[in-house]
Amino acid sequence: MTEALIVVDVQNDFCPGGALAVPGGDEVTAPINAMMDRFDAVILTQDWHPAGHSSFASSHPGKAPFDTVEMPYGPQVLWPDHCVQGSKGSEFHQDLRTGGDLIIRKGFRPGIDSYSGFFENDQTTPTGLEGYLRSRGITALTLAGLATDFCVAFTALDAARLGFSVTVELAACRAIDLDGSLQTALEGMASEGVNLQP
Repeated sequence: MTEALIVVDVQNDFCPGGALAVPGGDEVTAPINAMMDRFDAVILTQDWHPAGHSSFASSHPGKAPFDTVEMPYGPQVLWPDHCVQGSKGSEFHQDLRTGGDLIIRKGFRPGIDSYSGFFENDQTTPTGLEGYLRSRGITALTLAGLATDFCVAFTALDAARLGFSVTVELAACRAIDLDGSLQTALEGMASEGVNLQP
């Protein structure tokens, strides 16, 4: 079995001091770095939004961060401006090893957000990650990174639905936990057969 490590969105804006900081977000770098050499491939995902992205609360007059709006593809949480292309916030955390095989950038289309490393939030527009993994004969994935209850969970769920064997290393993830979102995400992943490692 050929196995890849998917490192999800370990970027400055999701770490302490960033625009959308995940509590303890920087704590994932050391365990992730230590894991990398065990895998046949290492793929990093990177949130990569143009300025004025439709998922930013600042793009919706009268709306505040963490409000929800209806988009053509369904409900969308509005976020503080984050991971704007080329900004310091969009860069990988300085302590993270970034010499992986591939970087998948997501969320770069102005009108649609992208949590999953496989599909944008319409659940149909692919990022190209699936094709890359299949062409390399990779069948098993281990996920780590930020945030457990959003981009990690969405990536894990899509991977499981696509037929990959999926493990999430929870010790190398941190969550936002917005209104119980962490428990919902853990239950959802477990129900799809994702192996949750404490």
